[in-house]
Amino acid sequence: MKNSISARNILIAGSTGMVGSHLLEICQQSEDVDTIYILSRKPSNIQHKKIREIIVNDFLNYDNIIPMIKNIDVVFFCVGVYTGAVNRDNFRTITIDYPVALAKAVYTHSPASKFILLSGAGADRTEKSKVMFAKDKGIAENKLFEIYGNHFHSARPGYIYPVIKRKEPNLSYTFFRVLYPVIKLLGKKYSITSLELAKAMFAIGMNDQEQTVFENEELRGMLG
Repeated sequence: MKNSISARNILIAGSTGMVGSHLLEICQQSEDVDTIYILSRKPSNIQHKKIREIIVNDFLNYDNIIPMIKNIDVVFFCVGVYTGAVNRDNFRTITIDYPVALAKAVYTHSPASKFILLSGAGADRTEKSKVMFAKDKGIAENKLFEIYGNHFHSARPGYIYPVIKRKEPNLSYTFFRVLYPVIKLLGKKYSITSLELAKAMFAIGMNDQEQTVFENEELRGMLG
């Protein structure tokens, strides 16, 4: 990690999600952040002097909001979907096309910005994996790197433990939540809390980084 940059204008996609909501709170509390743009499908009713909410009807088309997303310093992309929650085509659209469309729009007007992707452990940048999640995350990372180069950074957490209790999306996540005390004992490679992940992503966005990919152990290592 190098010296801190003055990242004044932040854009968050997925600010109501498990990790994005923590990121939003961190940005609100940070003296280094002036303005936080959040992209939403419908009004969130979040009130804060730093927040500027932008309603997006199509996450593949930003023509109508380009004037509002100029002069962005850091983009945090936390939009995602669980495997099995949607069909194959929709999973690919959300995982690959959504972040790429946003990256192209922001980069056109803010070429000095950084793009931080909430990816996942096992993302395969050879694009040869037979596992849908791994292959699509790898494709997304490659496409974003083509746009941003070394100003693109990928966070690849393992199991994310939600510090705020929620209704788990499927049986496997319910299982992992029950086993979390055991998973945690296995070391820093395999799990991270939602708050820890948000703090690590924020640190990546707010500091100069030569490293572009951060695995779970490295994300946790950033927290001391």
